[in-house]
Amino acid sequence: MIDTGDKINTDFSLNVVQNGEEKEVIFGDLLDRPTIVSVYMRNNTSGCDKQNKSLAEHADWFDEKGYNLIAISKDTCGSHKNYAEKLGINYTLASDPDYKFGEATDSVVEKKMFGNTYDAPTRSAYVLDKDGTVLGIIEKVNTKAHAEELKELIENL
Repeated sequence: MIDTGDKINTDFSLNVVQNGEEKEVIFGDLLDRPTIVSVYMRNNTSGCDKQNKSLAEHADWFDEKGYNLIAISKDTCGSHKNYAEKLGINYTLASDPDYKFGEATDSVVEKKMFGNTYDAPTRSAYVLDKDGTVLGIIEKVNTKAHAEELKELIENL
């Protein structure tokens, strides 16, 4: 995993849902101000729902503090649109089935579930500056209190 102060590669494309619209963007173009990127596994799963509900409830606070908010998973943009409507999400949802962001942050690890082994990104969060420099990292997200832990991190930057 990368460290605070490292600069990530931001020159990769993703499909995102912003304001209900799907579009393809270069990740670096999303960094028009400091940005929080919250990595989760899948839409409509218990822990991920808690993680995103926490962010959705506090999204205005992050915006007022001058931060973009992006949640990223391997789900499709079609799934993201439905998910955003269901949870009242008004921040960017990014589709990353190839784990490009996970590779950029060196956070793709081997996981095991139901006897199967696979690679996937860690459930983590990153605060990035406009140039891709890592300002802060939460290596293991507390799904129930994710917004609170991000607020604390931001207040201490």
